[in-house]
Amino acid sequence: MKEHLQRFKTALDRDYDTALAEIKDGRKQGHWMWYIFPQIAGLGMTEMSRFYAIKDIKEAGDLLMDPELGLRLTTICKALLELETNDPHAVFGSPDDLKLKSSMTLFDAVPATFPVFSRVLDKFYHGERDERTLEILGIK
Repeated sequence: MKEHLQRFKTALDRDYDTALAEIKDGRKQGHWMWYIFPQIAGLGMTEMSRFYAIKDIKEAGDLLMDPELGLRLTTICKALLELETNDPHAVFGSPDDLKLKSSMTLFDAVPATFPVFSRVLDKFYHGERDERTLEILGIK
């Protein structure tokens, strides 16, 4: 594992099973959004959001290509797709429903990425991407 990803491994080893169970139950209750669905740097202003922010598209790709971290992210995204609801606010509340959109926009922007991120955006946001994430990435 690349050293710059260790912060995610440490956090996910602690909370991933809980997060996955909550998603499968259809309602996030814990405090794990920052590292389960990380966002691009420049969006969040809290200490936690800055600590777990993804610095650029390369780091997002590194996370996806890591055998453990990439599998965990795609697995929890697939669990989202299995939910009956397509209302992100019902699952995540506010503002975490917006954080999911920015996280999925980030990982969907990684070249040769997994289609699951686009599918989550299609299901919960009618295919709309997070504008601010795209701006930070220089895509828009």
